[in-house]
Amino acid sequence: MVRTLSTMVELGTRAPDFALPDTDGNIVSRADFDRRPLLVMFICNHCPYVQHLREALATHARGFQDHGVAVVAINSNDADAYPDDSPEAMRAEEERFGYTFPYLFDEKQEVAKAYGAACTPDFFLFDKTHRLVYRGQFDDSRPKSDTPVTGRDLDTAVERMLAGEPQADLQKPSMGCNIKWRPGNEPAYFRSA
Repeated sequence: MVRTLSTMVELGTRAPDFALPDTDGNIVSRADFDRRPLLVMFICNHCPYVQHLREALATHARGFQDHGVAVVAINSNDADAYPDDSPEAMRAEEERFGYTFPYLFDEKQEVAKAYGAACTPDFFLFDKTHRLVYRGQFDDSRPKSDTPVTGRDLDTAVERMLAGEPQADLQKPSMGCNIKWRPGNEPAYFRSA
């Protein structure tokens, strides 16, 4: 496990397009969520950082969806090297934890590169025009810490966005395992980190 921080993409950046299969093989695209706020989460199954918060993540995502925020999760890991992150394992994970959002597989890792995703979990919150308003951590909790999982940072960002309020000036980067890039497929921002 290589502890990695998110790249903290510039706020105001437009959400890159994507068209990826979900666990049933249906193609889900960014355009499916036009004119709706959108939370894009880069997660996977085997990462201890994701495992630490996945139950809370499922609960908070349902709450976001209840308030009109579209939510998608994307797994960009090399499933050949990490079979626990295969589409079949993703389907089991989705069912086990009650994910109500599409869980998409980025086999070519192009979407992760387009978003500047670096770690799992990595969160990108876009307003209804799909401009980035928050990128950062779920909360201060980490595996093997005594800090409870609350989702406080992401919850606050969603609440502020929905209320039309400005976001916090300080947004803490997410921390997790690095995305498992296929050999030779690492993006420049990852190699230089």
